Amino acid sequence: MNKLHLTTQDILDKEFKVDFKGYSATEVDAFLDLVLDDYYTVEDNIEELQKQIADLTKQLADAKAELTDLAGKQKVLDLSNTTSYSSVDLLKRVSRLEEEVFNKH
Repeated sequence: MNKLHLTTQDILDKEFKVDFKGYSATEVDAFLDLVLDDYYTVEDNIEELQKQIADLTKQLADAKAELTDLAGKQKVLDLSNTTSYSSVDLLKRVSRLEEEVFNKH
């Protein structure tokens, strides 16, 4: 981010030299008042945006943590489903083998 060259205090304290054919002091003051108002607005906007960035950064970190947690839980579920399926398959095979052995005797 680029740094501003002036602060609100710089604008408030600025004084111009008066020459023979100089600018109207009241016009310069009026213009500087507008610039100063804009500066206050910019500073307020920057502060608000920095707060929003901090809030969103925290929300993102929380969401990433939750996603990591859910991914870990999903892996456990996937492994248990695979293991359950394999166990069911094995039980069916054992059952078929028992039927064959006991039906032949």
